[in-house]
Amino acid sequence: MGFTPALHAEWIKIRTLRSLVGALCAMLSATVVFSALSAVSAGTETATDGDDLDPLFSALFGVNFGQIAAMAFATTAVSSEFRGGALRLSLAAVPHRGIWFAAKLTAIALPVLTVGLATGLVTVAVGSAVLGEKADALSTADCLRGALGCAAYLTLMALLAAGLTAVLRSGTAALSILVPFLLIVSFVVGDMSGNMADLLPDRAGQVVLHSTWQGTLGPWAGLAVTAAWTATAVAAGTWQLRHRDA
Repeated sequence: MGFTPALHAEWIKIRTLRSLVGALCAMLSATVVFSALSAVSAGTETATDGDDLDPLFSALFGVNFGQIAAMAFATTAVSSEFRGGALRLSLAAVPHRGIWFAAKLTAIALPVLTVGLATGLVTVAVGSAVLGEKADALSTADCLRGALGCAAYLTLMALLAAGLTAVLRSGTAALSILVPFLLIVSFVVGDMSGNMADLLPDRAGQVVLHSTWQGTLGPWAGLAVTAAWTATAVAAGTWQLRHRDA
């Protein structure tokens, strides 16, 4: 079986599993809701408090929570293959493991990218509306960059989670590493590590969500760093699939 029919088969798995559809919906809703709450909080700050306000990141703050849903989507899609002998059946249909994994990753990336773009556009619109006058400094180019960056960042983090799940063969194990890392290590340890924190996958990728930024990485360079982390995880997952029994 070639790549196209393998992709079609993986897409059927994605769209027929309710938990995966729910994860995509949660990605959009969590991002929009938490971004709106952040914008409300930022909008109530006094003029003095708001001098350092980053309106674009305030409007897109919910990405910090939406990325967890994106990673849960990816880990569930991959880990389901390691339960009940599903992987043996998949490889019986697509013996070339590289083609199968590429189809699996594509079936994960496309819906996350699509929903991520919709999420970015809706979130920027809602956040800007809630911020009111404090969003006047945002240009159309800033808003478009934020929306596109949101989609790219969520997709990269989902693929990173997929690669790690293939390495560990467990979605629970992958999330137990990624979620504490994003919510604790990146914020707490990262603040004490100086410029090295700029190279963490989440911090680097989220530069694109800011109106202004400090440090050595710009918006697209930051996404490139996140892409490098993702490529490493995917490469490790591919190696594991090729060298371990199904």
